[in-house]
Amino acid sequence: METVSESNSQSFRALVVEESASGNFTASVRKRKTNDLPAGGLLVKVCFSGLNYKDALSFSGNKGITRRYPHTPGIDAAGIVAESTDPGFAQGDEILVTGYDLGMNTSGGLAEYIRVPSRWAVHRPANLSLKECMIIGTSGFTAASAILEIMNHGISPDSGKVLVTGASGAVGITAVAMLAHAGYRVVASTGKSEAAPLLKTLGAEEIISREDVSDQSGRPLLPGRWVAAIETVGGNTLSTVIRSTAERGIVTNCGMIASNNLDVSVFPFILRAVRLVGIASAETPMNRRIELWNLIAGKLKFPGLESISHMITLEQVPDALNAMLKSASTGKIVVRI
Repeated sequence: METVSESNSQSFRALVVEESASGNFTASVRKRKTNDLPAGGLLVKVCFSGLNYKDALSFSGNKGITRRYPHTPGIDAAGIVAESTDPGFAQGDEILVTGYDLGMNTSGGLAEYIRVPSRWAVHRPANLSLKECMIIGTSGFTAASAILEIMNHGISPDSGKVLVTGASGAVGITAVAMLAHAGYRVVASTGKSEAAPLLKTLGAEEIISREDVSDQSGRPLLPGRWVAAIETVGGNTLSTVIRSTAERGIVTNCGMIASNNLDVSVFPFILRAVRLVGIASAETPMNRRIELWNLIAGKLKFPGLESISHMITLEQVPDALNAMLKSASTGKIVVRI
């Protein structure tokens, strides 16, 4: 068992977001010290991180995500254990952390080092590299969690079409690839026509526009078009998806980029027995977390994983997060730390 030693503190690079007296937020790469990191059983040298919408919100000063600044965002990290107080983890172990409080109010993965409770850490799955773990990251983990709900509901590849909304985003694009690799017939909805060729390459059977899943008629039920859906947008899109889901289908929702409101009658639920399931990944219990990572590394690991991502440096993160806030990014952005 390795012991964390405060006397061996070292400097490292981190993206630091600061709040000015006027309430503006700026970000830059700065030097920090490991003994300034919060308490935790593992000191981890970060190799890769991956950007998520929560990182963009923290970066922009959203106090619902991060209460105090200066702060280092980054809700995902994959790296090598440098020091440990937990016999379950040894120096040199390759691990990943997604979710919990990392990058929200705990100094996050957009830095060369993190210190976290050992109960947050997962040993790297044998069939995934650290880089691949971060291409998946919270977004892919969320997609896999939704897919597991669909599988557990009894929806098989022969049951009918599965819709993915926001299909060019990090959750959506990973969901499309995972579902298609598992044999499902995927309908991908996106507002970015330029993403269609990649979605087709990843296995989407049909590409539809954002407007195709935004019904304005107000009808309580619409013709059933799919038997399951992974919905990432919220608002009227979620309402339309629910009303268009076939008998005894399931809709999973993990996003609200359009709206956090839902206006839908009870008819889909009491006449078609449609099930609506919320997907929240941050506090996933460890036994299910390990089950999901094994599913990701096995049945859901698709060829061409790197094709849905592109790599940037720590210095390029502010521009990437600004683009994410403007819905101008596609796929998964991985940060080489």
